Parts: sequence; structure tokens; C-alpha cells
Amino acid sequence: MKLKKFNFKIVNSTNDLAIQLIKNTNNKSGIIIAEKQKKGRGQYGKKWTSFKGNLFVSIFFKINKVQLSLKDLTKVNCLLVKKLLSKFYNGKITIKKPNDLLINRMKISGILQEILTKSGEKFIVVGVGVNLTKSPIIKNYLNYKIIKVHILQMMLVYLYPQDKK
Repeated sequence: MKLKKFNFKIVNSTNDLAIQLIKNTNNKSGIIIAEKQKKGRGQYGKKWTSFKGNLFVSIFFKINKVQLSLKDLTKVNCLLVKKLLSKFYNGKITIKKPNDLLINRMKISGILQEILTKSGEKFIVVGVGVNLTKSPIIKNYLNYKIIKVHILQMMLVYLYPQDKK
């Protein structure tokens, strides 16, 4: 299965757009990438400040056969994004439950997952924000110009492994 890629300059929220695509189209999977979000949101409806140049992406796909709770899926995806970011930063990255990644107690990433059902099919939307340009001041932190594309490519591998046929 292949992800359909949707690129946007500005959106209200990549997760909201993914939910709209699931509800209003026949797309079963996709990845939404935006340069800027006007109304990014985090866990419990909290506002996610979305500065241009940071990474805003939502991946959506069917999960009919997945037997994990949303809490467990959040835990798994936090570990996967942590592993991904560790490829570009040698220092300690910690997980602040339920869905934030920190360096030196400063937030560098947030993950928002939502599950919805359409016509009996269960979908997950995994939204990931990574601070790259307006990041906390951290020595030897990510250089967004070099790694933004690499993070995105690796995110697809970690969060959405392709079927091997």
C-alpha cells in the first residue's frame, strides 16, 4: 500500500485535514505536510504553536486489525519518533507522558493521535510536530535545512512500514 502525499503551504491543522479527507473522500491512507498551521492543536485540545519552518505532518491509514488502545499506540509512536530524532541528536531525549518529547526539559516534539470510524472501517491519524526553526536553544540541536526532508522520509519508514510483497 502506498501513501498519497498532500502538500500545503498553510492549513488550520494537519490532523483536521486528515480527518476531513477520511470522512469526505475514498482515501484510505495518506500523509499531509504543511509549511504552517494556523490552528495546530495538541492533546486535550491544547494549542500547538506552529511556527513556519517547523515540521507539521499527519499520517493516516486504516487500522482495522490493530488491537492496541489509543494510549498504547501513543506510547509506541512516541518511542518511534524518539528513535527517529535520536538519529539526528546525540543527547538525551525524554518522553513526557502522554505525548511530548523533550531535550533538557524543553519540548521539541508533540504527537497527537486520533481514531475515527467511517463505514465500519477504523482509521488512525498520527499528527507529529517537530520544532526545527523556533526550537528551544539547545547545543548541537537539529539543523532544519539539512534534516527536514530526512526526518520526513524516516518518519514514513518508522510510522508506516510498507507491506513487503
